[in-house]
Amino acid sequence: MPDDDKYIKVHTDKRGKDHIDVYDNDPKDSHSSIHINWDSDTGKGNIVDTTDGDKETTDVSCFLTTACMKYFQDKFDDNCYELRVLRWFRDNFVSAEDIEHYYKTAPVIVEAINKEEKSDIIYNYIYDNIVDYCVEQIENGNYEEAYSRYKSSVVTLEEQFARPMLNNRLVKSLTLQTNN
Repeated sequence: MPDDDKYIKVHTDKRGKDHIDVYDNDPKDSHSSIHINWDSDTGKGNIVDTTDGDKETTDVSCFLTTACMKYFQDKFDDNCYELRVLRWFRDNFVSAEDIEHYYKTAPVIVEAINKEEKSDIIYNYIYDNIVDYCVEQIENGNYEEAYSRYKSSVVTLEEQFARPMLNNRLVKSLTLQTNN
């Protein structure tokens, strides 16, 4: 479907995963592209960007990235200022243990939030009270305050969203096992 030499393809693959592919010109020819791969059941997916000639993949099961995606909607850029600042901060100030915990917990938090009726409100809250707040603190050199907000927010979101969902899964699993 050409539009000013851009092609957009929306489809669902055999496994039920949704895809949006954006090409800078006919995909049969040499092109750059962005692919958004999404599983609407789990809320997990990734963005694959080849616009600069390299393949860069971003996991969209990260609740900070997802909050930015929801907040910026059509104008989302995986390399937006906020995510660049947060990645710099992560790489320079966040402990390896906290990073590992985040990457284990964040996909469960995203999955649980995506099941909420008002998930957009939750993501806007995350953007305003975690992403934007932490970026402002980092810009002002208040690294301890940014780290404190980040850590307390991960724990709060984990308690509010991840734990209830995991508990529910465990109860269902145990119920299925005892009924067999």
